[in-house]
Amino acid sequence: MSLEALRNALPDYAKDQKLNLGSLATEPVLTEQQRAGTFVASALASRNPTVIREIVDEFGPKLSPEALTAAKAAASIMGMNNVYYRFTHLVQGDYAQMPAKLRMNVMARPGVDKIDFELWSLAVSAINGCGMCMESHEKVVLQHGLSKEQVQAAVRIASVVHATAATLDGEAALAA
Repeated sequence: MSLEALRNALPDYAKDQKLNLGSLATEPVLTEQQRAGTFVASALASRNPTVIREIVDEFGPKLSPEALTAAKAAASIMGMNNVYYRFTHLVQGDYAQMPAKLRMNVMARPGVDKIDFELWSLAVSAINGCGMCMESHEKVVLQHGLSKEQVQAAVRIASVVHATAATLDGEAALAA
């Protein structure tokens, strides 16, 4: 299976997603590791089994075993952090000043260049809609030399992968 199989699984009305998946697969402003890791982390965050399988089949081999694990870890840790920090941001009170008391060790030692891990965390945070996390990760990657164009490319990947997952979920629900 491959990205082409994923594109073929999309209905005709999702032609834009098909085209975007194809062009983003070779997005030139990101390194191969940044691009592949963003696709993998975004697929995991989008939670659709077909999308996960096809994206990992396509982009997993382009990552070292450590980078593949780090992309998975970015999706996992952001799954927790995005819920917690979105809550502290949206609910009135002292929650934002209280210690989180959540283990986040992988963020300190992700197994890959910290900037790539931060970029993947930013993409997952965009999918999960955590403004506080998006701002935090964007600030870090920009301070460490990534451009706004690279940030935009990662978020574009996240948006198209998520839209693909939502489309396939919708089609599966309608077919059931």
